[in-house]
Amino acid sequence: MAVNSRELSMDLDSAGTGALFLASKPSAFLDYFRVPYEVDPGLSDGGLEQLRACSDGPSLFWIAHSGGDATALKIEGSASQPEVPIFADVAGDQLVSSLLSEHGRGWRPARLLADEDGTAAAAIYRCDDGSIFLPFDPDEVMVNYWSERYTQIGPKARGRRLRHLMMVIYYRLRPVLPRRLQIWLRRRFARRQARCTFPRWPVEPGLHDFFDLMFEMLDEVAREPVPHIAPWPNGYEWTLVLTHDVEKDKGLEALDPVIDVERRLGLRSSWNLVADDYYVAPERVRALLDDGFEVGVHGMHHDGRDLESFALLQERLPGIGEARDRWGAVGFRAPSLHRNWEWMRLLGFDYDSSWPDTDPFEPQNGGCCTWLPFFNGELVELPMTLTLDHTVFVILNQSDETAWVNKTEFLRARGGLALIDTHPDYLVDATILSAYGKFLDRYASDETAWKALPREVSSWWRRRAASSLERDGSGWRVVGPAAGEARVQLYGGPR
Repeated sequence: MAVNSRELSMDLDSAGTGALFLASKPSAFLDYFRVPYEVDPGLSDGGLEQLRACSDGPSLFWIAHSGGDATALKIEGSASQPEVPIFADVAGDQLVSSLLSEHGRGWRPARLLADEDGTAAAAIYRCDDGSIFLPFDPDEVMVNYWSERYTQIGPKARGRRLRHLMMVIYYRLRPVLPRRLQIWLRRRFARRQARCTFPRWPVEPGLHDFFDLMFEMLDEVAREPVPHIAPWPNGYEWTLVLTHDVEKDKGLEALDPVIDVERRLGLRSSWNLVADDYYVAPERVRALLDDGFEVGVHGMHHDGRDLESFALLQERLPGIGEARDRWGAVGFRAPSLHRNWEWMRLLGFDYDSSWPDTDPFEPQNGGCCTWLPFFNGELVELPMTLTLDHTVFVILNQSDETAWVNKTEFLRARGGLALIDTHPDYLVDATILSAYGKFLDRYASDETAWKALPREVSSWWRRRAASSLERDGSGWRVVGPAAGEARVQLYGGPR
């Protein structure tokens, strides 16, 4: 699978005054974090890509991606370093030895890559001069996480394909299944789903552990702390985003109690409405927008079939687009969180929020494994990082907001996006509405949190991606659309 920087981030000019690194090709990883670098194609040599500090010194080499089949491996851990799962086309030792022989002596394996059985398959190498070699393309690792292509890789891929088929059958049968039977089936299946080893729930740190590993190596190559643009504007340390999906007309009738809870705390949220399953009065949409809320599109029908096939998606796209224009919506969330990496780009929205970071309980389980926004082509993806209210209170049968609070505290500590999706269809239950109110009350006055609408987060992420870093004396400054609100961060260990 060919990976290009355009697919992973905006195709932006990363060159700036006094760049820190020179790279042989555009780097999606450096673009994503807005690390200052310039492209020097002359550094590419003999099937190896290279990155080095502009001030000279050691290099980071990696194998040029050949489009071969990806493999599921784990970078070994240690007492101070976590084990890191990766999914990529990985070069074996025989090819590596041949390539590295042209780039100095003293290369030795530093961290092994092993398969599911623990058998060593490759290694990260280090050289006596401080250079490092990766037997895979870091950009491919990123996209295989974000896009959930890991579900098609490795020995568990066949089981995942079977679960996808079961999902299609379930949604075909769901209209004729009694509600009690649906819940019974989901609860029974949830016991198996909770035992999923990848992605882990409620937190899957694999991709962010990979980010940390990359920054550690960049620090070594640069011989100084590596700067990047912080993920949130105006000094905020983390972000809280409230969203709701209105599944049926009874949910539309139940908006006001939820709105009252949020308004009382000075908060606003986004309401995702289904285009053609119930009537939405124009004055209702106008009132929400005038009061500072947001309206998004929650598919053409809430039948779990919008993205069942490409032909059906094409049939429904005009109706989805008409609802988008009628409501002035810029955001989309797929009914039942069905998603397809390539097809989402065809929807015509500014952002999508159909990917959980990790969720084993939905019929389409998995997740993008990140608690930060990212690009899918031109589309901004805002991952859902807090477990759905229906899952917490109906499937897992919990009685309070503890699951939301525990995950939010983790995200708060890691500077992440805490994005919650609740449903007025279920918030009519006094227990669930009370838990939601207590959750909001806990964080409403947190001044470290950016309490933003999803459209604001998407707009910020675009401004951040269009900005870069320049040297400013002994430090760095942000230039570009985000200059007045962005903050420079120096890597300082796991985020």
